[in-house]
Amino acid sequence: MGARHVAVLMGGFSSERQVSLWSGEECAGALERAGYRVTRVDVDRDIATTLRDLAPEVAFNALHGPYGEDGKIQGLLEFLEIPYTHSGVLASALAMDKQQAKRIAKAAGIPVAQERVMSRFDFTSAHPMPPPYVVKPVNEGSSFGVLIVDAGEPHPPQSLTASDWAFGERVMVERFIPGRELTCAVMGDVALGVTEILPQGEGFYDFNAKYVKGGSRHECPAKLKPNIYQKIQSLSLTAHQALGCRGISRSDFRYDDRFSEDGEIVWLEINTQPGMTSTSLVPELAAHAGHAFEEFLSWMVEDATCLR
Repeated sequence: MGARHVAVLMGGFSSERQVSLWSGEECAGALERAGYRVTRVDVDRDIATTLRDLAPEVAFNALHGPYGEDGKIQGLLEFLEIPYTHSGVLASALAMDKQQAKRIAKAAGIPVAQERVMSRFDFTSAHPMPPPYVVKPVNEGSSFGVLIVDAGEPHPPQSLTASDWAFGERVMVERFIPGRELTCAVMGDVALGVTEILPQGEGFYDFNAKYVKGGSRHECPAKLKPNIYQKIQSLSLTAHQALGCRGISRSDFRYDDRFSEDGEIVWLEINTQPGMTSTSLVPELAAHAGHAFEEFLSWMVEDATCLR
């Protein structure tokens, strides 16, 4: 029997296209080293025809953002009966919508920040909540469109109503949580370790901090008290299961330990298509758990199914 044929889906047409190309290329190379027959597929509007003609045994989903992470490509793969990696249609759609994901997380007992969702055109001279707060698109990733409004700012960000705003009409306004940036990956039904993200210089964990070498430092494993470390793992697994995720996910948190012994842990969001570049968090967490990159990706390929 020959090597299994894996189509690595990458690129696409979201604002995260470049990130997806980086992830896809690194995954494709690693899967080839692991012995799979790999076809790189830059996803366009003819993807259904491409996949029908290609007839891969597995689709490795390395897409990020709308159309790749929100249930749309997953639905297409279900129609074509091509087993695929990561979460299925419903979990992907719910996780991509930050408002719906937070509702489910809160119902599952996971602490979340106060928020409201509104049209970007409803921003006037008045703040929608007392600053500091964060404004983020409801359906974007990689920190695209995220704005932090500091205390003392006289008015909301003017860029929200600009004609070149490219991140959708609906935005989430969320109470700013000071403190430490933590993340935890789930692999199957096992929570991996916890990483603390330390952006270099000023600012938050934005696009450059995520994808530019030297943009951030990762403390893996995070230096936390055992009960806090385990709590982050438990909350990550709860979020993964509550939203019905499959394969790999990554939950992000803020942890404010300035005023009390155990501090405040706040869940921010779950990512069902985490980055797989050389600077990405999930491959690093998998390696810490003893899974080499090729082995980790092979597990994802062998885990692939329809009806996820």
